[in-house]
Amino acid sequence: MNQKQLKNIRSRISYYWLCQIGGWGTFILINSVLYYALGLSNGFHPHYFKSLFFLAFTGLIITHTMRSVIQGINILNFPLNRQIIWFIVITVSFGLIYSSVTAASEEALGWEPIYYRTYTFVEKWLKDSVGAILYITIWNLSYFAYHYISSLQRKVLNEARLSTVVKELELKNIKAHINPHFIFNALNSIRALVDENPEKARTAITTLGILLRKSLRAEKGDTINLHEELGMVQNYLELEQIRFEDRLKVTFDIDEDTLEQKIPPMMLQTLVENAIKHGISREVKGGEVHISSLFVGDHHEIRVKNTGSLNGNTPKEGFGLTSTKQRLELLYPGKGKFDIRTTEDHMVEASVILPVNLMIF
Repeated sequence: MNQKQLKNIRSRISYYWLCQIGGWGTFILINSVLYYALGLSNGFHPHYFKSLFFLAFTGLIITHTMRSVIQGINILNFPLNRQIIWFIVITVSFGLIYSSVTAASEEALGWEPIYYRTYTFVEKWLKDSVGAILYITIWNLSYFAYHYISSLQRKVLNEARLSTVVKELELKNIKAHINPHFIFNALNSIRALVDENPEKARTAITTLGILLRKSLRAEKGDTINLHEELGMVQNYLELEQIRFEDRLKVTFDIDEDTLEQKIPPMMLQTLVENAIKHGISREVKGGEVHISSLFVGDHHEIRVKNTGSLNGNTPKEGFGLTSTKQRLELLYPGKGKFDIRTTEDHMVEASVILPVNLMIF
């Protein structure tokens, strides 16, 4: 059989079934060798090979059922201490089921060893249970170890992908927050204040410096506290308030309990900037930006709502929103969500859902 044929077979049979067949095949091989090596082939167990193949086939069915239970309960995603408890529970439970099926079947079929015939069924079951639990333990150790190693590999891969995204985001955000257009608008607004209100102009220059410095520092970690991000957002809004004056109204609805929650850096800043750039700046009369942070059920939800409309001109797949989705996927796989939609009151709302108190690995 050439390599191409082997690859075709592997593509048709999953690695799980290859391991199942290989594992129980090895079980048959080892027990066959021991049977002859220990000199037990002299009629001590006349139905040995029938029993051996039956044990292997039943073991395959039992372990496959056990795997379905593990996946159904989602045990592999539990914390380690709960995984250990479940490991013990399912190992003992399915070991006892395995021994019950094999002991009852061998007695009914007359395949049990000669010396077993002097024991009661309970004694046979107890003796078989020791071996059955041992086999299930080995199977479970292999299964859990495989998935643990696989999760470590995914973790390393995700960290590499996250690092790439963050580095790219850092460059993009530096360009976004220190781009000539933004600087031009900020400096023009400040210049208009120099003669009119020197004190306010000095404050604006200080705010601009703080914002730029925070923008550069924020990208160094995977997450920051919400209150740190809010400080940066407020600096940004102070500058935009100078430009838009009464055309920009900002309201906050922040649950104080969420201030210490971790969020990806520059995420809220990106959503607020997007709301002003694609919402407020396009409205002649300006509009409102409403920022909220609250706990909804067992999730932390951040919403940025702005005057405007969601249409073909809004870059739903622009870098800022795309990077937000990517980072949520990498940091909170399957649990972080991003959505942008038009609300019933004809405003645009971007929302981010984050798990509460999730440890980032």
